[in-house]
Amino acid sequence: MKNDLKNLIGANETIFYEGKPDKKCFIAESIFNKLMPFAIIWGIIDFGFLKTAFSADGAGEMLFIIPFFALHLMPVWIYLAGVVFSFARYKNTYYIITDNAIYVSGGVFSKTYKTKPFAEMSHIDLHRGIFDQLFGVGDVIATSNQISDETGVASVEISSIADYSEVFNMVKKLQTDVFSDTMYPNDIRPSENHGYNTKYRG
Repeated sequence: MKNDLKNLIGANETIFYEGKPDKKCFIAESIFNKLMPFAIIWGIIDFGFLKTAFSADGAGEMLFIIPFFALHLMPVWIYLAGVVFSFARYKNTYYIITDNAIYVSGGVFSKTYKTKPFAEMSHIDLHRGIFDQLFGVGDVIATSNQISDETGVASVEISSIADYSEVFNMVKKLQTDVFSDTMYPNDIRPSENHGYNTKYRG
């Protein structure tokens, strides 16, 4: 997955950062997600009905009850599948930051690759949830005001990384420099863009 993602990087791009999310935090967030309380309550209710049904007479009814509850327990199966497949998602998740864009890979069975050029980004956010704080990591989220026609991606997220502060400041500076340099009117852009005090030259 790492090599696949690197194949998307242009020949003239320079890699400033690459890495993966913290494994413990990634798996913990997959286990203790919003679906967990609902799946637990749903499972307790359904298994309670199953226990009552098994204790009652009428073996013929079991032919109907078991398939019914196997289907009715679908929210529980979905939650458990999400936990099991979180290991595959972790394996396929990788982040790369260049002087031009942020690249993120992921997915379970089908691989996904997201690219967000700095010129399209409108703001950069830093998020630290409960598990992020527990494991000493954070999320850097880059967002644009509108979805890109080329990538179809409104935002990309570099989740659960230990050096979140350094990456946040790096991405914020790159976004400011590249966006400012790109938005400077080309017709009156001087050979050196001193107005925005960036290192990018016209």
